[in-house]
Amino acid sequence: MLVVLAGIFVVHVLSLILLLIATIDNAWWFTNIMSTDIWRQCVLYNGVYNCTEIPQSTPQDYLQAVQATSILACIFCFLSLIVFIAQLFTLPKGRRFTFTGIFQLLACVCIMIAASIYTNRFHTQPGNTGWYGHSFILAWTAFALTFISSVIYFVLRKKTQ
Repeated sequence: MLVVLAGIFVVHVLSLILLLIATIDNAWWFTNIMSTDIWRQCVLYNGVYNCTEIPQSTPQDYLQAVQATSILACIFCFLSLIVFIAQLFTLPKGRRFTFTGIFQLLACVCIMIAASIYTNRFHTQPGNTGWYGHSFILAWTAFALTFISSVIYFVLRKKTQ
């Protein structure tokens, strides 16, 4: 049982780290001369990246939705980690980690919404040459990890002996 708890704790911390990197790092979309994320856009000019705010031509309502849900995913994942640690010491034996699973599922839904909106609404114009960066991939990886860990939290019971 201790190995399972340690394993789920490692997966939980890993998903929190991935969520933080995906939210903070400037690598959601790349071209040969530009990189962009959900906060700013950096353009390569004379060998130096010049970072500015994302242009107003970008749909701001969708951008703010991506920003908000990414931050909420980080908050819910952190809260579920705190709740998990608290439930380890206060939960009666034989009970499930339901509250931890709920918070982790909320983090999962939030990052799924953020990555889905970004996929559907940004960089979809014909002739737009570029590729998704590592932060975008980390966001989808964090989605999978938070979903798996939330399911495990719903199934997992505290050891009775």
